[in-house]
Amino acid sequence: MADNHNHDKPNHPYHLLNPSPWPLVGALSAGTLAMGTVLYMHNESIAGVPVGLKGVALGLLMVLFTMFMWWRDVIKEAVVEKAHSPVTKIGLRYGMIFFICSEVMFFVAFFWAYFGAALYPTELNGGVWPPNGIHPFDPFHVPFIMTLILLLSGTTVTWAHHAILEGKNKEAARALAITVGLGLVFSCFQAYEYSHGHFGWMDGIIDNRDIYSSTFYMATGFHGLHVIIGTIFLAVCYFRTVKGHFTPKSHFGFEAAAWYWHFVDVVWLFLFCAVYWWGYHGAPH
Repeated sequence: MADNHNHDKPNHPYHLLNPSPWPLVGALSAGTLAMGTVLYMHNESIAGVPVGLKGVALGLLMVLFTMFMWWRDVIKEAVVEKAHSPVTKIGLRYGMIFFICSEVMFFVAFFWAYFGAALYPTELNGGVWPPNGIHPFDPFHVPFIMTLILLLSGTTVTWAHHAILEGKNKEAARALAITVGLGLVFSCFQAYEYSHGHFGWMDGIIDNRDIYSSTFYMATGFHGLHVIIGTIFLAVCYFRTVKGHFTPKSHFGFEAAAWYWHFVDVVWLFLFCAVYWWGYHGAPH
């Protein structure tokens, strides 16, 4: 009796991943980027040669390469192999939710450090917050503009979502292009802001006031990294939208990017209120 079973397709609704090198490569890339950034911020040298931005550039290139290759594989699974069954999509949703929850806890740790030092200042920082000699950024100058940019980008990404739900891919691509542009503008403003910082590693003064600069640059810098990642994520979604990968009933790749972007928006509002406005309000002028 002939075997009528199709051995090319699994007889279960799950998606079993093929062996992939990208988790390991991604970890090595992120480690290289982090180490290169630390060495650059502390003006360290290796074998007498200043590291400078070389380590940062190498780590960034490695991360970008990993992102490109990993996204290529995931898009192939979804579009070419049709491996993302309804059950698989549920798993992807839960995975993205748990990932964002883990990111929330990162920022909880940063806010904990900031508020711990701010609410209970010690002799190490002069018993005041911000420490004497620290000149925080005025929240209603560049930080306020950055806030408006991110809030506007949240509306454009929602516009793109509704356009996809209505099958208007050209309109969705237009909205995504605007969102990506706003993300790039935000990053440029943050780079401009950092270049005008007058505390911590930006002015080369490392002393007992550094608890402020450490918490400030860690929280806002880590958020800035998330903005860059989210911008790349949305840029990928833009090209996928142009190619017609998303339909009103199947567009989780875009939804994941939108969730991530809204998370970035919300975290920035907390940063603006706590680190910028409240920190500036309590500073001696």
